[in-house]
Amino acid sequence: MKVLRRLESSTHTWFLLFISLIFFLLRLPSFFEPYWYGDEGIYETLGLGMNHGRLLYKEIFDNKPPLLYFIYSLFGSDQSAVRFFSFVVGLLSVFVFFFLAKKFFKNTKSLFVSTGVFAVLFGLPLIEGNIANAENFMILPALFSAFLVFKALEDRINHKKLLFAAGFLLGVSFLIKIVAVFDFAAFFAFLTFSKIENLKDLLTKKFWEMELMHLLSIVSGFLLPIIFVAVIFLLRGGFSDLIRATFFSNIGYVGYGNKLIIPQGLLILKLVLLGGYSLFVFFKRKSLGSFATFVLLWTGFSLFNAFFSQRPYTHYVLTLLPSFCLLLGLLFEKTKQQYTYALIFVLTLFLALTNFNYYVKTFTYYPNFISFVFGNKSVAAYEKYFDGSTPRDYALASFINANTTEKDNIFLWGNNAQLYKMTNKLPPGKYTATYHITNYKDGNSDTIAGLKKADPKYIIVMPNVGNYPFPLTNYKLKLDISGAIIYEKISR
Repeated sequence: MKVLRRLESSTHTWFLLFISLIFFLLRLPSFFEPYWYGDEGIYETLGLGMNHGRLLYKEIFDNKPPLLYFIYSLFGSDQSAVRFFSFVVGLLSVFVFFFLAKKFFKNTKSLFVSTGVFAVLFGLPLIEGNIANAENFMILPALFSAFLVFKALEDRINHKKLLFAAGFLLGVSFLIKIVAVFDFAAFFAFLTFSKIENLKDLLTKKFWEMELMHLLSIVSGFLLPIIFVAVIFLLRGGFSDLIRATFFSNIGYVGYGNKLIIPQGLLILKLVLLGGYSLFVFFKRKSLGSFATFVLLWTGFSLFNAFFSQRPYTHYVLTLLPSFCLLLGLLFEKTKQQYTYALIFVLTLFLALTNFNYYVKTFTYYPNFISFVFGNKSVAAYEKYFDGSTPRDYALASFINANTTEKDNIFLWGNNAQLYKMTNKLPPGKYTATYHITNYKDGNSDTIAGLKKADPKYIIVMPNVGNYPFPLTNYKLKLDISGAIIYEKISR
């Protein structure tokens, strides 16, 4: 028996080492990508602004919670450094996923297939595993929280502490992106389901008296990091800006794609479907067992998460990845519920494949990197592979860096905010991209005030972003770089 355990342990160790190597090789090219991805450009500019003393949301703006920008700030908004940190977080996610799956899967094939698919999909650019987006950082705390939830159910002595820690991790995830609240809701629902015999129990005082502390542990853990950050912003005079940016500014964003007869009508329909699905899982929970109940619930809430804003952005699929891969593992377990798992798996796969965009260059991504490394592709060609306008951004950055001093400012009328990072400059106002300026009510007034204060030496007007709406008095046309017009301040 001891020999078998050692053999199993050795096999698991070699598998983890192998899958870690695969994950590293899949992510390796991402460390050497040029600055090209628009969202990362915004995060980089915010990180740069924070490092130069600007108050987040009030003086430099985006609409996500603060922890993502803190990560960029911590690494000096250096893309390679942030991408490497994302790789480390991703590798830890693979490890936690493996040990969570190992805790419940009896079949080695279930363990290896689910972990292998998770690692490969998370490593590939197919669903933007290579990009340092918020979703890439949310997976680790969610998986670790799931592990602690099940640890808490086994450990009656440290039960409350473990649930508190699980909630804390989900609170940290929420501070990266607010949709982590759906992971919290899934875990909360699972803990509630695990303690009730029937729905009538929810209406009894006795049930809530017995389970209140049990549920308060994970709730208080979830709220603690959020309250801590809120207090920091309150003390710095930025609390109202925090609330407006991370909550109220997202209402219109979510409402845009969710209109069905009435505003948010489609969102209400999705909530009804999620409620019905959750009841289905509740009534099947005894035959499913605790782990399968958890996986099915998490899958349902993760689908709701991915479809929350009703937009087809690739990285939204990342929120579905952990539960989807655990669901895949369940298909290899010999149980009476395999048809249920298969049906939900196929439906989830169908919805994911038919409603989201995927990175179409996945199969040429690695040959492109290899060609560049071995000198078979020029720097310009390598840059152009990622986006046709990337070489132009580098040409603009080269011009600005060669013709400005540290005290000189620039203003970019465009959505390639990475240019600010590439030139170590900050936008005159709080908005980093044209679509922010045009989408927010104070966009024009804030930018005009910023332009008067910063008095930029150069104004760069990018093509295909609409007409430049601000006065160009005392500016002259300096240069046209592939359609990007540079205006220079006239010396007085």
